Amino acid sequence: MQILGGAGCWGKGASEENGGCEEQVGALGAGDGRGAEGCRGAGYRGQEPPCPRGRLAAVRALPGRGRRETGGLLGAGPSGAWSLGVVRGGAEAPMAAPRAVLLLSGKRKSGKDFVAEELRSRLGPDVCTILRLSGPLKEQYAKEHGLDFERLLDASAYKEKFRQDMIRWGEEKRRADPGFFCRAAVEGALQPVWVVSDTRRLSDVEWFRAAYGDVVQTVRVVATEETRKRRNWVFVTGVDDAESECGLDQGVAFDWVITNDGDEVALSEQLELLVQCLHRSV
Repeated sequence: MQILGGAGCWGKGASEENGGCEEQVGALGAGDGRGAEGCRGAGYRGQEPPCPRGRLAAVRALPGRGRRETGGLLGAGPSGAWSLGVVRGGAEAPMAAPRAVLLLSGKRKSGKDFVAEELRSRLGPDVCTILRLSGPLKEQYAKEHGLDFERLLDASAYKEKFRQDMIRWGEEKRRADPGFFCRAAVEGALQPVWVVSDTRRLSDVEWFRAAYGDVVQTVRVVATEETRKRRNWVFVTGVDDAESECGLDQGVAFDWVITNDGDEVALSEQLELLVQCLHRSV
C-alpha cells in the first residue's frame, strides 16, 4: 500500500462575526505541509496564509452583500449560499466554492471511475459529487457528429470506435481554449467535495489550481499492467501513447497515490485515510 499525503488535508476556520458577514464558516487556510496527521492548518480572514500558491477564503454571505477580503472576493447571494472569487494577478473569477477538489488521474483500466464512486459512496452524495471532463467533451462531440451521447459515456465498443477521433477533436478544442471542458464540467456543482474522475492533462491541473488554489489535491490511481490486462486492457497505438493517457506521467507531484491492484482490503484502507482527511474539510 502506497499513500503519499504530504500536502495533507484541509482545516476549518474559526467562527467570528465581523465586517457584515454572519460568520466565517470553514474558511480554508493554505497549509505548510507540516503535521504528523498531514492536516492543513486553519485559515482566518484577513490573515496571510503561509502557502505561496494563493489566498483563499470561503464565507457565508449575507443577502445583497459582497466585499473584497485578503482571501478573495466574497460574492453576494442568498443567505447561506457560498461564493468565492480567486484573485490571481489582479483577475477575479467568481465561482462556486468547494471545500475540496480531488483531481483523479491514471492509466486506462487502472480503476479511476471505481475509486471515484467509492469516495462518493463513503462521503455521501450530498457531500461529494463526481465531475467528468469527458462528459461535456463527449456531449459536444456527439452533437457535432450526430452520435448517441449516452452510448459514448459507457465502456462500450461504440465508444472505442470513436475514441481516437474524439481525442483528436478534443485536442483541437483545448488548443483554442484550454479551460473549455473544465468550465463546462464544474457548472452547477454544489456539493462541498468535488471528485474529477478523469484528469488527463497538465493544463487540466493548472486550470483547477488557478481557479480553486489550495483546496485542490491530485490523486494518482495506479495498477500494474498485469492487473489492467485482467480488466481487458489492450495497448492501442494512438490512444495509450497519446497525451490523453501520458499527459500526467511527469510534471506533477501527486498528493495521493492509490494502488488499485485488486486487493480490496488494501484499497479500502487507502480510501479510508483519504476520506478521514476530507471529513475535516466539510
